[in-house]
Amino acid sequence: MSKKKGKSQYIPQNKKKSSIEGTNKVGVLDITRTGMGFVIVEGWDKDVLVRPDDLKNAIDGDKVKVSITKVSNNGRPEGKVIDIIQRSQEEFTGVLEVSESFGFLIPDKDNINFDIFIPTKALKGGKTGDKAIAHIKEWGNGKKNPEGEIVELLTGERDNQVAMKEILLDAGFQLRFSEGALKESEALSETLPEDEIAKRKDCRDILTLTIDPADAKDFDDAISFRLLKNGLYEIGVHIADVSHYVQPGTELDKEAYQRATSVYLPDRVLPMLPEHISNVLCSLRPNEDKFTFSAIFQMTEQGEVKQYWIGRTVIHSDKRFTYEEAQEVIETGTGTHSEAILTLDKIAKNLREERFKKGAINFSSQEIRFKLDEDGVPIGIMVKESKDANKLIEEFMLLANRTVAAYVGKRKVNKTDIPFPYRIHDLPNEDKLANFAQFASRFGYKLLLTNPDTIATSFNQMLKDVDGKPEQHILEQLGIRTMSKAVYSTENIGHYGLGFEDYCHFTSPIRRYPDVMVHRIVQQVIDNEVKLDKQMEMKCQHCSDRERKAMEAERTADKYKQVEYMSKHVGETFEALISGVAATGFWAETIEHKCEGMISIADLNEIDEFTFVESEYALVGFSTNRKFRIGDKIKILVERADLEKRQIDFGYVDDQPAKKPKKAVASKTKNGQAATKAAKASKATKTTKAPKGPKVQKEKKKKED
Repeated sequence: MSKKKGKSQYIPQNKKKSSIEGTNKVGVLDITRTGMGFVIVEGWDKDVLVRPDDLKNAIDGDKVKVSITKVSNNGRPEGKVIDIIQRSQEEFTGVLEVSESFGFLIPDKDNINFDIFIPTKALKGGKTGDKAIAHIKEWGNGKKNPEGEIVELLTGERDNQVAMKEILLDAGFQLRFSEGALKESEALSETLPEDEIAKRKDCRDILTLTIDPADAKDFDDAISFRLLKNGLYEIGVHIADVSHYVQPGTELDKEAYQRATSVYLPDRVLPMLPEHISNVLCSLRPNEDKFTFSAIFQMTEQGEVKQYWIGRTVIHSDKRFTYEEAQEVIETGTGTHSEAILTLDKIAKNLREERFKKGAINFSSQEIRFKLDEDGVPIGIMVKESKDANKLIEEFMLLANRTVAAYVGKRKVNKTDIPFPYRIHDLPNEDKLANFAQFASRFGYKLLLTNPDTIATSFNQMLKDVDGKPEQHILEQLGIRTMSKAVYSTENIGHYGLGFEDYCHFTSPIRRYPDVMVHRIVQQVIDNEVKLDKQMEMKCQHCSDRERKAMEAERTADKYKQVEYMSKHVGETFEALISGVAATGFWAETIEHKCEGMISIADLNEIDEFTFVESEYALVGFSTNRKFRIGDKIKILVERADLEKRQIDFGYVDDQPAKKPKKAVASKTKNGQAATKAAKASKATKTTKAPKGPKVQKEKKKKED
C-alpha cells in the first residue's frame, strides 16, 4: 500500500494492543480489486485493514473515519468504517439491469462493492444492457444499496468517447454543472459597469497582447508593453478578474472549489467554470474591454525590476497571437508589434538566465499532443516543443506569481502571518536523489549532492550536457520523478525547483481555484481588510488533491489515446528506447510517438535466459552476457494494444545474429538465486499481468508550476 510521508508512528505489538483498539482514526480508503479495504492513516506505518462487510458503502478514495477493532499478531490493525467524511465520487458508469418495477446499475469499476438501485421513474428510458451514468442521491447506511438516478445514457456512443467520461468520473470530477451554477453564470452581464471601471486603473490605451496555444479559447492572461519617458519599460501582466464575477458562497464558487482545476484530456476540456465565464466574460479576447487583476512592472532591459504596482485594472487587448505567430516574429525580427515582442523576448531571456544563476533547475518535459479525426480517434501523435515564445510568457507569469507571493508574505495582521495559498516545492528526497545520481553516473554524468545549491548546479549541467543524446529523455523524466511534488500550502518553505523564496499561483484563475483565492486575499490586503481564513490549509490540501487527480486523469487519457493509436499499428516495427527494467521484463518507449509498451522476459528466451541485475538497471543474458539497460536504443514490434487494460505489448526485434545459448548450469546471481532458476521462473511470467511501467508526467497547459 502507498504511504504518505511523515513521521512513522509504529503500531503497538500484542502486549499493547489495547492502546489503539477501540480508538477512531481518519484516513483515505484504498480498495483493492478483491474488495478488501485499507485505510491509509497519516503517520502510521501500517494501513488499517477493513473487510468488505465493514466498508459501509464507502468507496475507493473516500476520506473515512475507521474504528480500530483489533490488532493482528503481525501488528496489522483491523477496523470498520463508522463514518464517511468526504466522498471521492458521486457519479458512476455501468451497465443497467432492469426489471418491471426497478433497475440496478452495475458499476464498471472492479473495486465497487455494491450495485446502485434505480427506481423506475429515474431510469430515463434505460433498458437492460444499456451503458449509462448514474448519480447517487442517497448513499444509505451500508445495509442497503445506494439509490441513484440515470443522468446520461451512453448506449450508441463510441467506446473512446465513453472511456474519456469514465476517466473523468473515476477521478471524481462531475461532468455537468448544476442548474444553480449555470443560472448564476448566465445572469452575469458582459457589459462593464462604468462605476466599476472608475474604481480601476485604466490600461485600455496601452498596447496589450495575448499569446496562447492555437486552439485556446480561455485567454486568461495578457501582457501590456510601453517605453516610459524615464527609459524604463512598463510591462503589465494582466490576469482575468475571475474573483469579480465569482463571489464567495455562490453556487459558482462552490462548484469551482469542488473541481479546483480544469482537466485537459486529448479530445476535450472539463472546465472549472461554466463556458460563459471561462470563454466569454473572463476570456481576454482581442478588441474587447475586460476586467483584470494586474501586476505592472517598471523594469530595465536586463530584467531588473525598479518598482511594481498590483491591483485591479481594465484592459483592451489589441492583438491575439498564437505561440507559432509570436515565434515567427522572434525568429524573423519582423511582423505586427515586432518591437514589443522582441523587447519582451530579450527581457524574458535575461529573467530566465538570472533565475538559473540563483538556483532554478532547468527541467523540460516533453508534452505530447494528439491529432484526432472527427470521431476523436488519434491519427497522429506529435511531441510539442517549447520555444522562445512559450518561454517569454512563462517568465512573465513567474515574475508576477513570485511578486504577488512576496507582496502578501510581507504583510501581517496583529503580528500574525496571513493564511495564504503558497505554491511550495520541497527539497528532493535524499534516497531518490542518491539512486538517481548513481544511475546518471552510468552515462558519465556526476551529480554533486553536497547541498541544495550544488544539486541544482550539477543538475543543470547534466541537463545541458545530455541535450540531444539518446539518454536525454530518460534522464530528464527520471530526474523529474526524483524531485518532490509541488503543492499548495500556507507554510511558505519556498519553491526549490524554481529557486524562489516566495511563490504562488496568480496567473490562471479561469482554470485553477488557488489563483481565485490568491486574488481575493490580495484585494483584501490592498483594501486593508484582511480576513484570516483558518480553513486555508485545508483548502490548500483539497486543491493539491484535486490537482493530483486531474493529472492522473490526464495521464490515463493520454495512455488510452496512445493505445488507441497503436491498435492501428499492430504488426509494425518502430525504434524505441528502454524506459524501465524489472525482473519480469522491460518497458520501451517509441522514439517517434512516446508510446510505452512492455516486453516480457519470457519473449527474450529465444535469445538467451535473462535475469535482472538491479545494480546495473539491466536484464543480463546468462550465456551471452547481453544486456538490456535503461536508455538503450532498440527496435520493437507492436504485438498487442489492449484498450480495456490501457496496455501495449511489444515484441523485441533482434537485429543481432542468432547465437545458440550454452547449456545452463547453476550459477549464483547477485541476490543469491541460481540463474537457471531465475530463467525458469521468468518463463512463467508470459501469462501474468504485466506491472505498470514508469509513467511520464506531462506539464499541463502552457506556463508555470
